[in-house]
Amino acid sequence: MKLTIFDIENWKEIGATLARNKTRTFMTGFGIFWGVAMLALLMGGATGGEDLLKRNFAGFATNSGGMVPNRTTMPYKGYQKGRGWQMDLTDVRLLRESFPELDAVIPTFQKWNSTFKQGKNSYSGQLIGAESNYTKMLVPKYYCGRFINDADVAGERRVAVIGKKVANQLFPGVEEPLGRMVDVNGAAYSVIGVAGDASEVHLNGSLDESIVIPATTFQRANGYGDKIDFLMMVAKDNANLSDLIPKMKSVVYRRHDINPDDDGAMWVINIAENFEQVDTLFSGIDILALFIGISTLLAGVIGIGNIMWVIVKERTQEIGIRRAIGAKPRDIIVQVLCEGAMLTVVSGLAGLSFAAVILGVMQHINNPPDAVLVANFQMSFMSAVGILITFIILGLLAGLIPSIKAMRIKPVEAINSK
Repeated sequence: MKLTIFDIENWKEIGATLARNKTRTFMTGFGIFWGVAMLALLMGGATGGEDLLKRNFAGFATNSGGMVPNRTTMPYKGYQKGRGWQMDLTDVRLLRESFPELDAVIPTFQKWNSTFKQGKNSYSGQLIGAESNYTKMLVPKYYCGRFINDADVAGERRVAVIGKKVANQLFPGVEEPLGRMVDVNGAAYSVIGVAGDASEVHLNGSLDESIVIPATTFQRANGYGDKIDFLMMVAKDNANLSDLIPKMKSVVYRRHDINPDDDGAMWVINIAENFEQVDTLFSGIDILALFIGISTLLAGVIGIGNIMWVIVKERTQEIGIRRAIGAKPRDIIVQVLCEGAMLTVVSGLAGLSFAAVILGVMQHINNPPDAVLVANFQMSFMSAVGILITFIILGLLAGLIPSIKAMRIKPVEAINSK
């Protein structure tokens, strides 16, 4: 008798064999189903969770940070603690000259509670003075037009990039208000672009609720001189911003006579460090997901081995008869392995389908239409195929020992067994 994996009658017989004990087959199949589903859900969920966290940093340069001066908290060189101070354009020049590892040092100016008007419409928000390199740190989401460029800064032009919420309030029903005039604290500016936040986390205020004008225009209009409100920096790819920040603080502190140990005199945000923390967190989550998935997988594989062992024991006489009428050892092995493979494939595909549905629901819930970055709660097709193939291989290996035992059954002993 010749049995092959392409023999239809063989597969019918396998189906009938598994159907004889429905409860046992169901429980073993459920173990495989749950193992595959859990592994797929853990992998897809970890990817989606990481995307959700990274959504908070969308639009930020990954190797970037910011500095804001604060009141001193320690006395130094005759100065009492609590002294106020400000950074200025000389600090910007020193940092640019002292740290070639920095790709950009970006001074910004700001005025909160500014009044924006257009006709009868008004809005209260933040006015920002920026240079063209502002977008090296924060990449806006553009709706129309452009951002401030070098010519705007050099010419002290009265042009403005308005936030999305500001545009909706000042120009209701107008999709592209380019070239329109807007009143900013009593001065008229021409709209050159509409932009908004690309991130769900705001650094120094929301761009959606702000108007950005050239830094030089801001200085002249507000009598700022060379004082700056906020300093942003972007390190080059081969530089570590975490190593540079203490040195940068030292340069600024030395110039302004601030105690080198006064950490409270400057507020520092290190986005590069936050990115590293997210990567470290999800590296740990990936390892945990892999451990749980493998544990669940092994439980399912052990279940396959157990059911194959029981099936072989129950069918000892039948196997003996098959051997007596001419079945080859290879045929017995193939039949037993095919039974395990069939159970694994059917249960595994059901587990992957279940996981795909759950992940699809999670993706729909966590990705509103206005999401700045899609959180992918999904596995790739190749990952799904890899999980299934892994289960099949391990399932076949689990059934190998029972199949070898079945092959070694002597026909006379099997026929006489009870």
